[in-house]
Parts: sequence; C-alpha cells; structure tokens
Amino acid sequence: MTLAPSELILNEDGSIYHLHLLPHQLADTVITVGDPDRVEQVTKHFDSIEFSVQKREFKTTTGVYQGKRITVISTGIGTDNIDIVLNELDALANIDFKTRTLKKDLKKLNIIRLGTSGSIQKDIPVDRILLTERALGFDALLHFYQSDAIRDKAFEQAFVNHTSWNTEKSTPYCVSASKTLFNHFDSEEFFSGVTATNIGFYGPQGRQLRLKTEDAQLNDKLENFDFKGTRITNLEMETSGIYGLCKLLGHRALSINAILANRATGVFSKDPAATVNHMITTALARIASL
Repeated sequence: MTLAPSELILNEDGSIYHLHLLPHQLADTVITVGDPDRVEQVTKHFDSIEFSVQKREFKTTTGVYQGKRITVISTGIGTDNIDIVLNELDALANIDFKTRTLKKDLKKLNIIRLGTSGSIQKDIPVDRILLTERALGFDALLHFYQSDAIRDKAFEQAFVNHTSWNTEKSTPYCVSASKTLFNHFDSEEFFSGVTATNIGFYGPQGRQLRLKTEDAQLNDKLENFDFKGTRITNLEMETSGIYGLCKLLGHRALSINAILANRATGVFSKDPAATVNHMITTALARIASL
C-alpha cells in the first residue's frame, strides 16, 4: 500500500511533518521528555552531538553517550502529543519516505520516558525514582486504534468496579511496559508500580482550585485500589499513550518517573531539579548498557 500525501505528510525538505526529522537523524534508542528545556538537561551529559532541531514543542537532539547513539525528544504535555510523536517516530523508522510504503524489515525502537510524577501512596516519598510496570490510561487515545489484544481487560474491569467509574468518561485502559526494558532497569533502589495517566493536571488529578470535581473521592479510590496485590502508585499525563502505541507498533517502552510530589501527604520536593538530574544520570548509565 502506498501512503497518500494527506496521510504521510512530509515537509519540503523530506522531513516528517511535526517533528521535522529525517530518517537518518533518528537513533534506535529514544528518550522522551515532556519539557523542551529538559532535552538539554539530558544531552549535556553526551560525549558528542550530531544535530538538534525544534518545531513547536517538539525539540529533538541526537548524539552519543558512552558509545550509545541516542535521540532525545520533547513531547509536550498529554497523550494527544504522544499520538503525534510515536506515530512519527515509527514512520521515521519503518516507512520508506521515497516510495511511501512500509519497509520489509520493521525496526524495534527502545523508547524510554524520563518524566516527573506525583505519588498517591504515603510510602512512596518525594525525590525517589519509580518504574512504571503498567499504565492505566484515563484518556481516550487507545480507543481510536484496534487495541483489544494488548489490554489487560481484567485489571480495567476491576478498576471500573472499584471506583464506580462514571460511564460518561472514557473507559480506562491498562497496558504493560516492555518486560525487556523493565527487567534491564529494575533495581532495589527504585520503586515500581502502576502509573495512572490523566487527561489533565487539575480536575482529572483531583485538584480543586475554584472548580469542583465530578468525583471528589477519586484519588482516595485510586490509593485504595488493589488488583491481585498490585496497586496504583502515581499520577502523570503521558505513559499510557506511550505504552499503548509502542505495544501496537512493536516497539519497547519504559516510563521512568521522578517523584516530585506526594498527593497523599501534601508534600512537594524541595529541590526538584536535583531529583530530575539524578533520574537522568541514573537512567543514562543503564541506557548505555542496553
């Protein structure tokens, strides 16, 4: 099948539409961050830089760290942006831009998210690192794709029952991390658990400034949920989209979270920059040995 210009959109220089990247500029190992400024926080540790480009909130730098070629890209906030980034990264890896056809041999990318997050469990303090073993998405992204085969339906149903989930909201979906990447990074120094991916920062995460939320007890329900000994550990806004699309596209994904807030205790990190930098240097050391 040849992809039409309206489906695979390329810029005049042949780069992919939103990210403004050419296929040869993408490494097989990709680090995603939300904030464009965090790209340089990661790449300042690199031994060399090949190139850097930015279009809108999507800033990309490719370089080498301890012999490992790595691309670092900012996604902005939310799974709507993840839809753009993941589909375009896959296109760069697996579509021939000249013929507009899929390549015969499909490539598996390692995609590692370095993000910030808030814990909802009292025993997971701020300034620690958490690996996401499963993501529970409250957004609707995966429902736009044929995704039944990759979802943990039993986990989803147990959560819906536990929370008396409002049917006017999108049905939560549950997707696992890459076992290969999770096992490579897993360590006693890290927490691990289920990350809930929300579609907003305020109401969807239970924050009330001037507006009342639909379910004032939602965060308590999240904290108390238990599925066969597995609990929800933290809240953020991108992981479920990354896990879902990577599973569907055949890539490996892992989300690494710097815990900057504890919603259960009301505490926020006194030095978030130091916590984020510790996450970055710790992750890079493990990425170098992939």
